[in-house]
Amino acid sequence: MKKLKKMYQWLRADGWENPDWSKTPKGKGEPAPPLQKPTADVTQCVNLPPVELLDLGTMPLRDVIYRRASRRHFSDTPLTLEELSFLLWATAGFRGIRKEGESAFRMVPSGGCRHPLETYLAVQNVDGLTPGLYLYQPLNHDMCYIRPIPNHAVLVKEACLGKDFCAKAPVLFIWTAIPYRTEWRFGPVSPKLIAQDSGHVCQNLYLAAESIGCGTCAIGAYHQYKIDDLVGVDGVEEFVIYMAPVGKKE
Repeated sequence: MKKLKKMYQWLRADGWENPDWSKTPKGKGEPAPPLQKPTADVTQCVNLPPVELLDLGTMPLRDVIYRRASRRHFSDTPLTLEELSFLLWATAGFRGIRKEGESAFRMVPSGGCRHPLETYLAVQNVDGLTPGLYLYQPLNHDMCYIRPIPNHAVLVKEACLGKDFCAKAPVLFIWTAIPYRTEWRFGPVSPKLIAQDSGHVCQNLYLAAESIGCGTCAIGAYHQYKIDDLVGVDGVEEFVIYMAPVGKKE
């Protein structure tokens, strides 16, 4: 129990009383990291339908909050590109860039407006999309195709510790953390902020999905090394922090 209690320390607000921000990368005058992960080696990107043109997400907020639930059973109906566009906008979309590109306002809160998360998508059944792994690019509101996922159902199920509904879902949202985005400004207090940010994003997915007749379920239990390998991240500078399958409700 002592070891466990020690691990909880990073969830506390210790370190905020007298912080020395001059020791952080920002305090030392180092440039801010990119607002989104570069995709210089990606040649195929899909422009998503502009959200302002979509007739989605109009359910009254009180109804959405009341109906919100974790859903593990999905129909065989594919998601539409319009629905996926709306869900990505609601969870990671940009509202504006500030401080000459140092940070950006999004649809979710983030400690210091740092937004350390990236959104990958394991696509299996979305109208108009080739199945495979994608990376959402919020600056242009598009999705970049990374590569196919051979044996999708098997690999995803293993990475999700046997959760069959993750493997069968039309799309699996996979959020990675790039810690340096937050460390750049906040240094040693960053872990707590990053954990909080992942919750903000996933809750927006719950509400947005419910408002369009879809369902989702937050996944915090998974095989770290297998899912990092599936996404293609190093597990240190970038690693998977949260997941959520999405599909139409049965």
